[in-house]
Order: sequence, then structure tokens, then C-alpha cells
Amino acid sequence: MADSLPTVGELFKAKAITDEQVNAAVEAYLKDPETRAYPIADGYVLDLAAAVAGHGWASSVVGSPEFSLGFKRGAVWTAVVLARAQKA
Repeated sequence: MADSLPTVGELFKAKAITDEQVNAAVEAYLKDPETRAYPIADGYVLDLAAAVAGHGWASSVVGSPEFSLGFKRGAVWTAVVLARAQKA
């Protein structure tokens, strides 16, 4: 069932999610890495904490003090775009 849910990237391509909404989700995660049911678009929520935790590279980047905020932002963006959104 989880594989039938669209990724944020697929929703973006379908114009169901805007660039601003993806960027807002990234900023929400950076502000509070424990964010769970984030309303990413009309009818869709995303577990931001799980999205980053489930993406090995992004998880290691955000957990390291060696990387800049800009680099961490890019890693979180990647994890968010690849994550599967849940119907609200």
C-alpha cells in the first residue's frame, strides 16, 4: 500500500504541490526535527521526522555539525521530495 502513495516529487510534477510548499516543509523540519504530521498540501500530510530518518544520507548530514545550514537544507529537501505523502 505504501508504494501506491505518491512521493512529494510526484505530487510536485503533477502540480499538486508547489515549490513554496516543499521549501516550507524543509524549513519546518529544520525548525523542529520532531515534526510528524506536516500538512504539505491540500489533502496530504508528511511525517517530516520519518522522511529524514528514512533517508540515510540526509539523516547523517543533518546530524553532523560538520555541514553548513545550506547543505543541511539541501539534504532535507532531497529527503522530503523522495518521501511518500499520506492522504489527510
